[in-house]
Amino acid sequence: MLLLRLLLLVLLMEKGDSVCRLQGSAQPAELAQDGDLVIGGIFSFRTGQDYVINTFQTIPEVRKCKNFNFREFKFAQTMIFAINEINKNPDMLPNVKLGYKIYDNCGTMDILRAALALVSGLQREVSEGNCTKTETVQAILGHSGSRPTIAFAQVVGRFQIPVISHFATCACLSNRKEYPTFFRTIPSDYYQSRALAKLVKHFGWTWIGAVAVDNKYGLNGIAAFIQAAQEYGVCIEYSEAFSSSGPPENLQRIIEIIKHATSKVIMAFMSHREIKLLVKELYKQNITGLQWVGSDAWITDHSLTDSQGHSILVGSLGFTVSKAKIPGLGEHLRQLHPSQFLNSQFVRDFWEEMFDCTLNETANTQRKPCSGSESLQNVESQFTDVSELRFTNNVYKSVYAVAHALDNLIKCEEGKGLFSNGSCADTKHIQPWQVLHYLNNVNFTTGEGERVYFDSNGDSPAKYELVNLQMANRGTMEGVTVGIYDASLPDSHQFIMNNVPVSVCSSSCLPGTRKVLQKGKPVCCYDCIPCPAGEISNVTDSIHCMKCPLMDWSNEQRDACIPKAIEFLAYEEILGTLLVLFSLLGLFLTTITTLVFYCHRETPLVRANNSELSFLLLFSLTLCFLCSLTFIGRPSVWSCMLRHTAFGITFVLCISCVLGKTIVVLMAFRATLPGSNVMKWFGPTQQRLSVLGFTLIQVGICILWLTISPPFPSKNLLLYKDRIILECALGSAVGFWAVLGYIGLLAMLCFIIAFLARKLPDNFNEAKFITFSMLIFCAVWITFIPAYVSSPGKFTVAVEIFAILASSYGLLFCIFLPKCFIILFRPEQNTKKHIMGKTSNNEIRGPGPQCRRGAPVCKLQGRAQPPELTKAGDLILGGIFTFRTGYRGSVPTFQTLPDPPTCLHINIREFKFAQTMIFAIEEINQNPAILPNHTLGYKIYNACGMINIIKSAIDLANGQRQIIDERNCTKADTAQAVLGHSGSAPTVGFARIIGRFHIPVLSHFATCACLSNREEFPSFFRTIPSDLHQSRALAKLVKHFGWSWVGTVSNKNNYGINGIATFIQAAQEEGVCIEYYQAFEQTGPLHELTKVVETVKGSTSKVIVAFMSHREVNVLATELHKQNVTGLQWVGSDAWITDHSLTGSEAQSILVGSLGFVVSRAKIPGLEEHLRQLHPSQFPLSQFVRDFWEDMFDCVLNETANAQRKPCSGSESLQNVESYFTDVSELRFTNNVYKSVYAVAHALNNLVTCEEGKGPFYNESCADTKYIQPWQVLHYLQNINITTNQGERVVFDQHGDPPARYELINLQHVTSETMHVATVGVFDATLPSERQFIMNGMKIVWGGGRPMVPVSVCSESCPPGKRKVLQKRKPICCYDCVPCPEGEISNFTDSLECLKCPIDYWPNTRGDTCILKETEYLSYAELMGIILTFFCLMGAILTAMIALVFFHFRETPVVRANNSELSFLLLFSLSLCFLCSLTFIGRPSEWSCMLRHTAFGITFVLCISCVLGKTIVVLMAFRATLPGSNVMKWFGPTQQRFSVLGFTLIQVVICILWLTISPPFPYKNMKLYKEKIILECALGSTAGFWAVLGYIGFLAVLCFILAFLARKLPDNFNEAKLITFSMLIFCAVWITFIPAYVSSPGKFTVAVEIFAILASSYGLLFCIFIPKCYVILLRPEQNTKKHIMGKTKDIHC
Repeated sequence: MLLLRLLLLVLLMEKGDSVCRLQGSAQPAELAQDGDLVIGGIFSFRTGQDYVINTFQTIPEVRKCKNFNFREFKFAQTMIFAINEINKNPDMLPNVKLGYKIYDNCGTMDILRAALALVSGLQREVSEGNCTKTETVQAILGHSGSRPTIAFAQVVGRFQIPVISHFATCACLSNRKEYPTFFRTIPSDYYQSRALAKLVKHFGWTWIGAVAVDNKYGLNGIAAFIQAAQEYGVCIEYSEAFSSSGPPENLQRIIEIIKHATSKVIMAFMSHREIKLLVKELYKQNITGLQWVGSDAWITDHSLTDSQGHSILVGSLGFTVSKAKIPGLGEHLRQLHPSQFLNSQFVRDFWEEMFDCTLNETANTQRKPCSGSESLQNVESQFTDVSELRFTNNVYKSVYAVAHALDNLIKCEEGKGLFSNGSCADTKHIQPWQVLHYLNNVNFTTGEGERVYFDSNGDSPAKYELVNLQMANRGTMEGVTVGIYDASLPDSHQFIMNNVPVSVCSSSCLPGTRKVLQKGKPVCCYDCIPCPAGEISNVTDSIHCMKCPLMDWSNEQRDACIPKAIEFLAYEEILGTLLVLFSLLGLFLTTITTLVFYCHRETPLVRANNSELSFLLLFSLTLCFLCSLTFIGRPSVWSCMLRHTAFGITFVLCISCVLGKTIVVLMAFRATLPGSNVMKWFGPTQQRLSVLGFTLIQVGICILWLTISPPFPSKNLLLYKDRIILECALGSAVGFWAVLGYIGLLAMLCFIIAFLARKLPDNFNEAKFITFSMLIFCAVWITFIPAYVSSPGKFTVAVEIFAILASSYGLLFCIFLPKCFIILFRPEQNTKKHIMGKTSNNEIRGPGPQCRRGAPVCKLQGRAQPPELTKAGDLILGGIFTFRTGYRGSVPTFQTLPDPPTCLHINIREFKFAQTMIFAIEEINQNPAILPNHTLGYKIYNACGMINIIKSAIDLANGQRQIIDERNCTKADTAQAVLGHSGSAPTVGFARIIGRFHIPVLSHFATCACLSNREEFPSFFRTIPSDLHQSRALAKLVKHFGWSWVGTVSNKNNYGINGIATFIQAAQEEGVCIEYYQAFEQTGPLHELTKVVETVKGSTSKVIVAFMSHREVNVLATELHKQNVTGLQWVGSDAWITDHSLTGSEAQSILVGSLGFVVSRAKIPGLEEHLRQLHPSQFPLSQFVRDFWEDMFDCVLNETANAQRKPCSGSESLQNVESYFTDVSELRFTNNVYKSVYAVAHALNNLVTCEEGKGPFYNESCADTKYIQPWQVLHYLQNINITTNQGERVVFDQHGDPPARYELINLQHVTSETMHVATVGVFDATLPSERQFIMNGMKIVWGGGRPMVPVSVCSESCPPGKRKVLQKRKPICCYDCVPCPEGEISNFTDSLECLKCPIDYWPNTRGDTCILKETEYLSYAELMGIILTFFCLMGAILTAMIALVFFHFRETPVVRANNSELSFLLLFSLSLCFLCSLTFIGRPSEWSCMLRHTAFGITFVLCISCVLGKTIVVLMAFRATLPGSNVMKWFGPTQQRFSVLGFTLIQVVICILWLTISPPFPYKNMKLYKEKIILECALGSTAGFWAVLGYIGFLAVLCFILAFLARKLPDNFNEAKLITFSMLIFCAVWITFIPAYVSSPGKFTVAVEIFAILASSYGLLFCIFIPKCYVILLRPEQNTKKHIMGKTKDIHC
């Protein structure tokens, strides 16, 4: 294993002996060739890897890979072929030979190790002959997978080494901030995702499923596809992800989803491994008939043919890179032989696998020995197949891209170079960042005509072929190209399907084309040639084309002439809109800048260099931005004259102001010289006059121009044939160039003066900014001239506007932006003292002693970074701390070597950590019981910013100084362990790298749970518990106080995101809900902080859990304080809850009452004395210690420095200083540093005191104390178990974590200087769950000054009678209290469900108790029953009274007419009808149920029988009056009696049968109403009921018909009329009764039936008897036989 840790053990030697030796075993490249310039390659010739758990009792072995991957090996051979081809080409890289180092690795860890080996670039032995020669690669090609590429590209990018991938398509790799040196020759998945969305839309598939591989490649790709698909109106039924290495249940879950899905199209964004698994399982379960759409990672993979169930994939569609040909590659592959790569084990394995023989005759194998005649010339395999060169061609292009970049670099002409002062790279010492710069600008065409270049994100052009998987004759699947996708074309032309061929010689020539016969072919064979531009043909198969008139042009179809388009730069088009937008943006920014300057007009920065000129310059810039708008729109006479003159005058005014400011700067410096009085010659009055004079000259030029030959609108017909360019002719070209020339003259003058004044001694020398602004101004306008002359049409105007805007923005940003930055964000620098102060530059140079007669032996790549604090020792401990926070860095352009960022503010806490480390080391050195005969040394780095911290870690891993000479060649500087960093994010960054080399990393403050992953961080330990425990403790805390509704905020890094994710998970397990989660960084964009503040303001939760550092808490709390957002209860992580910097925060009052867990407090005897004894003399080389001392005592150690502080007297001491640095009352995290040092010391002590024969290593051996290996220290550290002098146990679990024990802290009081915290509880994760969290009863100060525990819930508790119903799209803590449904109750608070009452019970009104249901029936006691009873009795009484009247007047003609006997029988039956309705009222019983329907049926039939008899009597009586009629003898009184008896007996029989077979019975109806029981009479036999009703209806209809026939008989009192009317009422009532009866609920059914009985009974009574009673009682004169028998006339109304 080649270690990046270049610990060079340089030995004194004779000529030819080794000088330096790498520690550890080197990992050789699989395939290698020497060269002047070397290109690295990383491929995976094998796939699959065994998982190994390292015990560190032996040197950890590299994990072995298993299965062959011929495609990857072909990629590597293609790289070699391209390099050999380039070496043979005399036009490329002349006199330079390209070499290669190709690694074969599988698994992310080993691939990362290979990348680091390529970065290191040193052999195992470095001799005198090659000591100055490095093998560092110029670029790295690979890897094929996105995930491994992501892992190593981020690390390699720190060294500015280019990485070029041929197959890594993840869109995330286009992020230039994360991967600054990454390129690829395959398009990004962003384009593929959009192409797949267009494909799906093209075929009308609007309902699809999506599956992806569970990694960045799959998840990012499928996310981009879904977004694009939704834009095209395609809907996603499901989106799932799984991994081939994941649990099997994930795959089974996806299979079930596909089985039950309704979509028939599946979009699969995954690799060939995942698609094989998925298809195999689908095939087993016989799930077919699906249309697959695939990504390029599997759609053309040959290995699919060998998978079970591959037939399912036939018909799949997918995009892949275009197919290509590489001449000579096939021959190269077939010429491969093991003799070419004697050191390659893989080539031997490949050869043996290919020919089924063995090259090692002594090997114990079943294979025959290889004969030596084997050859690939006639072998057909995937390796030798060059018919489908898609991704292989990308490797070929990658090699050529690097070669062209190197070729351009080597051929650079001095003075015309791309670097500083036109210089070129030193070809003998080429730096990676120089190659990177040329690679960014590479642009060439391959021999096959394919153009290769990279955009600003390192991506290549996106062009794909649409492939359809079809079954070939030989039983394999082949990809047939059926379409193309080209992202460089307009959106409507990007996706094109292949045309279907037709069987004709030539198709008809459409209008717009003409026929041209094909030579030597029949007349049916011709070509259709489009008409030339400006000509048309308007008939099919035209032979000639006609020319259009001058002002017209042919349309697109060339079949009609249309007026030419008039073109000018309009506001409506995109170009015009963009230019207007930037003009208005510039206007807005200028206005904002003006307001800032006006509000701060009294500050030194604004007043410097004449504030009057500054405001005038801002005004002129406003006019410059506005004048650019005059160039847009249709040219007119006034706009043509205005645009150039306005531009000329405003720009001269602008440059005049700048020139005035420049002269002011220069004169102001001259004025400071002794005896100088120069400012009186250029005071404010002269400055105004100079601006006025310069501007008036331009005004004079413009007036002359407008007078002699002004600009005018012109139609340009010459530039384009197809359109008319409407433009402003210059009129006088001399006038135009005079205006421009005068502006240029002033600009050059201004530039020269500003350049002279750029180095004047001033902290804010405005001449520097003016120089740069004028440089931009001149560059823009020099570029403008050729662009203006060569640009066609409206683009001429656009170029001029661009030049105006670019130069205006340049002036605005260069001159005013730095000032605004200081005014708004660095107000401490906006002082006269700072502006006028002088600074000195101190350069720290590393020692450069020379070896071997003054000549350097070996030199590290890049600049050495010396440690801040250092001390020599036999064993070295490294430390990484951040003594300063915040840094200022520049954006690298790679035209110069990138500068390291500058750190800013002092961080006393971190410095105290470092001093504690030094104290512990010195204490150990004084302890004879620990490390006897050995001294501990230290190298402590002060680094801020992720890149600096990683560099520091690598420096500690290297263990090497800038130059290694004779005096230090024999001694190692390697650190045995690295302590730090305090932050989780930096620790994650470097621990992953350091872990590859088994160097222990111990952190005292990095709590991210992700660091417990032993596979990712195998050498990481910590003396602070993991956030996993803290997060769970915080969740228990929140639950303890009943805060079920909280908000969460965190850092936007691994520490914050992982910590808050664990808290959220634990909180949800405790039943706590999260209202919101927001993340931001102190150094991030302002809008992220604004978003967090707005979220907090708009939230309803009163508790905030803040998982972040003190920097973010300070920023957030300050902003909330400004916006008066108070009354919040803060719950904090240990990173800020006790941080002393909170005392200086503006918003300290907001944080009072905060709660949070923190590690236990401890005491370290002697530490305070050590801290107070600190003096700069102890660390004379440490700049930070000097700065710390000067800041602490407000004095200066450097007497020559131009500072306002007094010189330090030398008597300063920390003995009597009370500060956070000397305060040892709250030693929490400081104690963790102390324990970390002791842990390493005890591990080293156990190692050096090991007794031979009792050791833990091979054959019970011990470590060689002269050459201690890092993995040996790691083994002892893993098994450490000590107790400190303070009684605290130090031990690590299998993840490198200590036992988790916290104190619960309440921040009770904060002032500008002090912080008072109280311990109010403890959390111990080693105890049982129910005893882990204990409160100690101490009084707690709550957030917002509340006297009681704050309430933070989303919804109040639900009382009994209600249940909780979750609110849509809200957490489970947000619910509505919904009353229990009917028939259900809840009898306790916050019930989730309601209980059903028993069938005879119903809830009370509160819904918390079940009570007996109410029984309902039509009773006599209720109002309805009383009313019906009243009408029943009244009917019976009326009937009795009528009977009495009839009986009294029984002898009168009216009573005797129509058979008085039937009348009395009818009255009797009506009495029964009225009375029988009473049987329907009251509680149903068996007898009442049987009686009510039978009594009703019989009495009504008796009634209708009587009416029927009376009707027949009337009809027969009329017939009897006819001559010779003797009909009455057939229907006399006897027959009438028998007819009534007969009709009634039939009903009696029906009722008897009904009562016998299935009689009515009382029934409790519980279905009709849920809340009550309806007590009713069930019909028993429904047929019996309807038979009774039907018979009554039959008789009533018969009676009605007969009465209707007899209604007009000649009789003054014809009873048939009355019977007809009564029967009409009767039938109407009972016809209405049927639906009313069926639909009426409960007791109303009975009421309807009673009403029908009463209505029909009253109808009969009133219609038949009331008229007779009226005559009897009130018209007795009509009650005579004469009158009754008389004839009457009909009266018609």
